[in-house]
Amino acid sequence: MLRIGIVTGEPSGDMLGAGLVQELSKKVKNLSIEGIGGEKLAKKDMSILFPMEKLSVMGFTEVVGRYFELKRIQGELIRHFIKNPPDIFIGIDAPDFNLFLEKQLRKAGIKTVHYVSPSVWAWRAGRIKRIKESADLILNLFPFETDIYNKFSIPNEYVGHPLADKLPTEPNTQLAREKLSIPLNKKVIALLPGSRLTEIKRIGVPLLKAALIAQNKHNDLFFVSSLADKKASKIFKELKMKVTPKLNISIYSEKTHRVIESANIILLASGTVSLEAMLLKKPMIVAYKLSWPTYFIVKLLSKIQYASLPNILAGENIVPECLQFNCRAKVLASELDKLLNSDKYIKKVTNHFTKLSIGLRKKADYKAANAILKLVESNNANR
Repeated sequence: MLRIGIVTGEPSGDMLGAGLVQELSKKVKNLSIEGIGGEKLAKKDMSILFPMEKLSVMGFTEVVGRYFELKRIQGELIRHFIKNPPDIFIGIDAPDFNLFLEKQLRKAGIKTVHYVSPSVWAWRAGRIKRIKESADLILNLFPFETDIYNKFSIPNEYVGHPLADKLPTEPNTQLAREKLSIPLNKKVIALLPGSRLTEIKRIGVPLLKAALIAQNKHNDLFFVSSLADKKASKIFKELKMKVTPKLNISIYSEKTHRVIESANIILLASGTVSLEAMLLKKPMIVAYKLSWPTYFIVKLLSKIQYASLPNILAGENIVPECLQFNCRAKVLASELDKLLNSDKYIKKVTNHFTKLSIGLRKKADYKAANAILKLVESNNANR
């Protein structure tokens, strides 16, 4: 039996973990998995030690408010895994939580993998030393990350992005609209305010207000949204009724892929969803807002000028970013107007997306599973 510990703190990591476990189960007959994950990992028979929502915290100031609870969970996980050592521990993203956990488990002789490189290329480059102390292997999602780790002699492997493997190379917009009962003759604008509850509350308001401005100006628009789960959908619906009761919008749960595929343009929170939109070749406007103390710290430590993955991958400003002070209804509505009236730009940006997508399709689940099993076999051979 292969015993694996996994900890992830948000839906995108839950998806990565579930894909990885599915691939591992093809190669290993008996798997035992425990740790922290969401619904997708739970469906793969993972034993959930703590609810994933406990780790779903955004920003420095928010983490400070939950510090003692997070340290308690960390401590309990360390004691549990040292007492019941897995053959390998995999921390998926959540670097501030997982790197400390990995370091302690590695000291105890447990092999550790960090899946999804911390964004040392963007900010907090000082974490490189901490990463080297914590992980036996880094699994990178993006090609430019390999050179960084090679420079510091940190074992790593570029596996590509699982989303790129799973999503179709061409979206079926008509089918998506039929499945969601969306009119085929409307311009569909999707609002995707993020997966964390703090994101939904902070970014949802300007997205909704921008949509209302656009609705009052254009009569051929149809608004749609999808949230990570029913709880998040309920919060977003309540927010909509409070701030924009006259906005006509269809809100779904767990249909993000379908909603993206149905859309002409997407207003979304910066994060993995921007990558999904890019892979499905959908023009987008990226919005993001942190608490002001967190924002100033990020600006101070940041080494890059872009926030969204499409712009970072392209190395240029190909999608509009409305961040912090510019994450306002009027600014977002103005950017939406530009996209609604610029077929030439939309064609240009979708061509960019096609080129960027090709480089990310590497059979990531397969490569990640092989790299992990290779590390386990090497460890067993050295015992």
